[in-house]
Amino acid sequence: MSKIFEALRKTEGDLAEVAKAIFADQASPQTAARTGAENEPKAPEIVAGEQSQIRLENIDLAPESPMLPFDGSDRQAAEQYRIIRTKIHNHPSKPRVVLISSAMPGDGKTISAINLAAALSLQENLRVLLLDSDFRRSSAMQFLGLQATSGLGEVLRQEASLESSLIRLAQFPNMYLLPPGDGSPGPAELLSTTHWRSLLQVLRSEFRFMIIDAPPVGAVAEYELLQLACDGIVLVARQDYTSRRLWQRTLDAVPRQKQLGVILNCAEPWFLWKTNSYYYYSAGGKQ
Repeated sequence: MSKIFEALRKTEGDLAEVAKAIFADQASPQTAARTGAENEPKAPEIVAGEQSQIRLENIDLAPESPMLPFDGSDRQAAEQYRIIRTKIHNHPSKPRVVLISSAMPGDGKTISAINLAAALSLQENLRVLLLDSDFRRSSAMQFLGLQATSGLGEVLRQEASLESSLIRLAQFPNMYLLPPGDGSPGPAELLSTTHWRSLLQVLRSEFRFMIIDAPPVGAVAEYELLQLACDGIVLVARQDYTSRRLWQRTLDAVPRQKQLGVILNCAEPWFLWKTNSYYYYSAGGKQ
């Protein structure tokens, strides 16, 4: 049995029973009587020793994609994400659930979320989850060349198990993806439930880091619920694109105690940035 279901079985209390119901683990008759679960359809039982249902998928990137530059295709970009990774590791607040957002669509937050999750997963024995919670304009699956599938929405509605909805990326064995799936009846309603709070507890126990690809700050109601769930927030701005007015509003809307930093996306080289390290990586030097 996978570690996810082992963690669920070891957890005690009503919270555990709700989590078991979400992730296709069958509650005991005594628990059913206490929670009213006897009136709900029974979830399929997970048999001990059953192989993991987590799918292993190969990434299929489009040509010239800015995604996952850790194969030597863009040494400078790869090094910048490693620097961000180091700053998160050494941040005083020790954040484990990091939300990536922006002021407006098109700033590059999804690309930044994927690349940061991949950079974190390159470390040995450190499992990372990329949680795509941008129900309305999800693009992570498309960027990675993966087919749409069930995800967070189905898990929260108890229509699919967590294991069957998770995707493990073959090229990055420590990196997992949970797609948004179908957000009906509404993302804000789904993220206001006890099921969502239970899921967060399970994911925190299973993954060292969780990177949340969230909607733009303040654009939709569910953003506020995601902001409450995270430990810290990284904002993404795009050079010569992001509205200055919206950017200021975004900074004002994010609690200062949760602001971890800013990623400047699509930044053109500037002569004052041409340090030795810039020339080193531009010339193709070893990492």
